[in-house]
Amino acid sequence: MPIATPEVYNEMLDRAKAGKFAYPAINVTSSQTLHAALRGFAEAESDGIIQISTGGAEFLGGQHNKDMVTGAVALAEFAHIVAAKYDITVALHTDHCPKDKLDGYVRPLLDISAERVARGLNPLFQSHMWDGSAETLADNLAIGQELLAKAVAAKIILEVEITPTGGEEDGVSHEINDELYTTVEDAIRTAEALGLGEKGRYLLAASFGNVHGVYKPGNVVLRPELLKDLQAGVAEKFGKASPFDFVFHGGSGSTAEEIATALENGVVKMNLDTDTQYAFTRPVVDHMFSNYAGVLKVDGEVGTKSKYDPRTWGKAAEAGMAARVAEACSNLRSSGTRLK
Repeated sequence: MPIATPEVYNEMLDRAKAGKFAYPAINVTSSQTLHAALRGFAEAESDGIIQISTGGAEFLGGQHNKDMVTGAVALAEFAHIVAAKYDITVALHTDHCPKDKLDGYVRPLLDISAERVARGLNPLFQSHMWDGSAETLADNLAIGQELLAKAVAAKIILEVEITPTGGEEDGVSHEINDELYTTVEDAIRTAEALGLGEKGRYLLAASFGNVHGVYKPGNVVLRPELLKDLQAGVAEKFGKASPFDFVFHGGSGSTAEEIATALENGVVKMNLDTDTQYAFTRPVVDHMFSNYAGVLKVDGEVGTKSKYDPRTWGKAAEAGMAARVAEACSNLRSSGTRLK
């Protein structure tokens, strides 16, 4: 069962919550980066999450039409076939989708999965993210209610981001300031609007100083202990212990202590994109610099085919990214926890 069924995905998340570990959620933009993620999970004996952002889906759709739905569906279908060769279970997810892209991305994908479910099949994706962090919380949660109902009908889990993550990703950007911290009031309003499971399961991307992209130590102040306050505040009001399944966004450069605190407080999914992009690209750069004359037609020569063959440097790129994925599994305590 390489691609999780809805029931298995719920089991994965439950196991992570109970075991205080999290799944790396790896952004992919090609069949090659997909294989790198799958390989990394397999080598770590960890299940995991594969995700496609709006920008990644547009890239996958090809530069002629740049159709996000086509790109996402194509890679998801590809994943359903090739993942069968890996002895792990993965869930397919779509990453950040702001309001202006919902009609061109998440809503059509929800419809596709709903149609599959109506025919007795499993959904194409196991979860989708709604990023309403640029909207008012009231508007964010209103749209979240609509999407959660659609997700439930398609046997899909929704991820919501209720307050900003700093930095920039796929055109959604926020300043690095004091607004990057979710309050207990924000969490209570979320529970009131979306429920605590009775209206459908959702993952919550709360903000505790998170910033997308690359940053130097000291530029960002992460407060993962804030997640404990959010859990406690909502638990006190609604009488449900540890009510949220949290997602850790903007984790590049996080310390081991920060990650450990986040795991202890209910994080079950941590996104990785910046670090894995670098891990994929660095071996390619090394190859090009080391084989400069071979990969280029220099001084009227024709180069060396074995050096510029994409398979040559592509294998190094896959290995580099796979190693970073396996490292993430270790950091998030998911190594060796794959479903048997």
